[in-house]
Amino acid sequence: MSDYQLLEIIERYLNGEMSQEERIKFELLRKENNQVDSAVKEHQQFAGLLKQYAERVELENRLNAIHEEIDVHTLKEDLMVHPSWIVQLWRHHHSKISVAASIVLFVIVSIMYLTGSFNNNNSKYVELKRKVDRLDRSNQSLNRSLHDIKKNAAVEKYSFTGTGFAINSNLIVTNYHVINEANSVYVQNAEGKSFKVEVLYTEPQNDIAILKIVDTAFTSLSTVPYTFKRAKSDLGEDVYTLGYSSDSPVLGVGYLTSENGVNSNDTVHYRISIPMNPGNSGGPLIDNKGNIIGVVNAKQTQIEGAHFAIKSGYLLDAIHHIPADSLARRVSLNKKNTLAGLSRMQQIKKLNDYIFMVKVY
Repeated sequence: MSDYQLLEIIERYLNGEMSQEERIKFELLRKENNQVDSAVKEHQQFAGLLKQYAERVELENRLNAIHEEIDVHTLKEDLMVHPSWIVQLWRHHHSKISVAASIVLFVIVSIMYLTGSFNNNNSKYVELKRKVDRLDRSNQSLNRSLHDIKKNAAVEKYSFTGTGFAINSNLIVTNYHVINEANSVYVQNAEGKSFKVEVLYTEPQNDIAILKIVDTAFTSLSTVPYTFKRAKSDLGEDVYTLGYSSDSPVLGVGYLTSENGVNSNDTVHYRISIPMNPGNSGGPLIDNKGNIIGVVNAKQTQIEGAHFAIKSGYLLDAIHHIPADSLARRVSLNKKNTLAGLSRMQQIKKLNDYIFMVKVY
């Protein structure tokens, strides 16, 4: 009896197409012949796989539909504008690919095992293998497309940038004019990682905005190394700032040229001598002891060579004015300055983790 003839008999047996007499004879044959009994069991297992495969055809169709819908060139701009979306897209489809790959591996191994027993004489097995191969190629193509999206997303296009610095473990302060009318806002740390933020509180009259990092990928900061000085600083005092006027932090050094802003009536601002670019807006103004004494405002003014910083007292007031229902708990500010006594280079090394580029889309 050939393997093909045996296969037909087994199918009749399992499908209940045998007469009672034939069934009794075949069951007796199974008891006497271990090879026949093993062939029946293998065919039952394979029939189960075929049933499972039929149920998973829908998965193949869904994966193909996803692959057809993803157009790297069309979606590129939107995906690059929202980097966190790319992570979500990658994670979402990556799980589908993993499940599909597991199914493909399971089915292929089963086919190789079972079809080897029957010498590949049944054309249904060959067709099944072809479908699995097509599914595998589709998964690989989808995987490459998603990889290209992730790779291309490294080049971002944002409409405006500024600087921000940490108040505590997840709150960032910047200028109001930096985030005003933004569709979405992200902050980027010194390692180049971007995190989604929401605007928690603003005081437009003082050009202050407080942001909250809401990205689930963000790990809370440790205690900030500086304190916030409420008392006024002195005219001529040496100060510096650290801000993102370029892709990496830029140090600006100078001194206080006036205890007031544009004129004597402007008590909100200090006038400072530090050179500024628009990306410096929202950065910290720091004295030699490592105290935050202001928030840099790098907007262009009509006074040549003059730049300003919002006094830290107004920042402390803004923090106090944040509505209680916007916070899980009251904002607690650091009261120990660990920058005092350090050289400026040492201070900057400690500051790097708490200064952020603010990216507006």
